[in-house]
Amino acid sequence: LPPAEAEALVRALQGTELRDTGGQGWLRQHEYVEKLNMHGILSASAGQEQLLTELLVTYAKIPVLIGELISVEIWKHKVFPVLCRLKDFKPRSTFPIYVVLHHEASIINLLETVFFYKEICESAEDSILDLIDYCHRKLTLLAARSANGQAVELRAQDLASPSSMQELQKQAETMEFEISLKALSVLRFITDRVESLPLSALTRMLNTHNLPCLLIELVEHCPWSCWEAGKLKKFENGTWHEVPPEDQVKMTKLDGQVWLALLNLLLSPECQRKYHFNGFNKSQLLKLRVYLTDVLIDQLPNLMEMQRFLSHLAVTEPAPPKKDLVLEQVPVIWDHILKKNAGKWEAIAKHQVKHAFSPTEEELKLQARRWAQTYSLDMMEALAPDKPRCRVCGVEAAKRCSRCRNEWYCTRACQVQHWQKHKPACNLMA
Repeated sequence: LPPAEAEALVRALQGTELRDTGGQGWLRQHEYVEKLNMHGILSASAGQEQLLTELLVTYAKIPVLIGELISVEIWKHKVFPVLCRLKDFKPRSTFPIYVVLHHEASIINLLETVFFYKEICESAEDSILDLIDYCHRKLTLLAARSANGQAVELRAQDLASPSSMQELQKQAETMEFEISLKALSVLRFITDRVESLPLSALTRMLNTHNLPCLLIELVEHCPWSCWEAGKLKKFENGTWHEVPPEDQVKMTKLDGQVWLALLNLLLSPECQRKYHFNGFNKSQLLKLRVYLTDVLIDQLPNLMEMQRFLSHLAVTEPAPPKKDLVLEQVPVIWDHILKKNAGKWEAIAKHQVKHAFSPTEEELKLQARRWAQTYSLDMMEALAPDKPRCRVCGVEAAKRCSRCRNEWYCTRACQVQHWQKHKPACNLMA
């Protein structure tokens, strides 16, 4: 984006009401977020993301983005289930609903890109507490799912002939998994800046949510890794990859995020002063010793300090934390949205079916044109980390629908097989 356009998009960001989710004004805001998200990714890959960071700080938009993130999360849990039960809700409505589900992913991705900078963390001010709570909810879900042995993988063959709602539910589940992984990265960046956080943020991370123990759960169960038919698969760059035997002990970026967050939360003097090293927490922390192998420490030498800390912890009894906090800040965005809309979930769902999720043919065409302007194919290919996959069988694909240029296939046979399902979208895109 040219600097002037990036500035205009940042200035236009504003909080929206839950009732307006999916409406025309909300969709325009989503386009702004999406453009800024893609701009941030491309700028970061070129080492030029400083402009976006400065704009978000200057115009105080980080609290706005966090508010939008919480709003969509509440919509998913409170309004979406009601929406799916309404008789007036038709499969045609899944296109704008998919955009709403994608909105949360776009915002958390944008925050992941910019939270690397200290200025961004500071500009969040008190809304950082809501973001910490948000990350805690996502990581708790991730840990619970992995503890139950559930690996989330969306394959093309799983969606060979589902209904629109089944496909939407599957997409939402996969998106939730990827959002949780982004939340892990955001949380790690927050722990990098413990000295810049509001007074209560550290207490909330360490004692209210006990994030060290939650992170230990992720080390134990590793949700981004699973065994399938005797082969190890790991989730990286948005897809599951089969890991060759020689790379199975190699640390992934996600593993690194967990260990760095633990280093920040356990070895910082301020954190050690506030954390409750009681019997349970101590026993959980000592579980990490078995994972601190020479191979792991070679890849992340800072873990040598963790190893020394745990050896010391095993033979000592840390002093209890000093209780010097009299007043504690609490997150307000989540509570504000829930109180404002309590008891109105069905009314909101009915309003949205009528005004947002029952688009006419003309409205869908207009929206498709707007998306085509937002997502240029050349730029999307620049963002893609891997080669495209066949929409039908999932293997690497070299052929693309010549009409809409949106779907990929490995052979003409797969394209013909998928045509009846792809035809409505193809007509819209064309």
